[in-house]
Amino acid sequence: MQEQAAESATEASTVRYAYKASLIGAAHQFELTDEGFGWRLAGRSSVWPYCEIAAIRLSYRPVSMQQHRFRADICHASGARLWILSTSWQTAALMAPQDKDYRAFIVELHGRMQRVGSKAELTAGLGHTTYTAALALVSLVAAMLLALFVGALAVGAWAGALFFIGFTALFAWQVGGFIRRNRPSAYGFDHIPKTLLP
Repeated sequence: MQEQAAESATEASTVRYAYKASLIGAAHQFELTDEGFGWRLAGRSSVWPYCEIAAIRLSYRPVSMQQHRFRADICHASGARLWILSTSWQTAALMAPQDKDYRAFIVELHGRMQRVGSKAELTAGLGHTTYTAALALVSLVAAMLLALFVGALAVGAWAGALFFIGFTALFAWQVGGFIRRNRPSAYGFDHIPKTLLP
């Protein structure tokens, strides 16, 4: 009876998450147990004690099939790295969100690491170099759109000017959200960025 009770307690304390990174192959599986962060993917598996997780980076990674997609990069003290996505491939035309399960798993991972006194580096958004390059690219595109808009006004192409206004609004809405959410910053276990969780 005691062994069964212990097994039940262990099972109850285990939190699981899985997603398919592509249509081909098995799902990537993760679990949080008393022993640590367990993972199974591409025929390999391991358990990383929470104190051996060196870093976590949270980011917003939309794609054409799913605009509302988030990612967590987990880095082990050995340098090994893997990532967890908030979406899962279902069919060739459907990438389904798993917002509730992803959020619960990421929050619980942070909580368990905090309870063991983890000193992991917690960062939000893109790396500084990548973010700077993204800002430069966005600025270049914005300057090109402005030049085209001014040119359309100069020759009286009102339909073209209206098109550029609409395109610019769409560009600002999609790319602006990506830039805003992915601004590089550090955070603490008690302050997981809400903008980087579904």
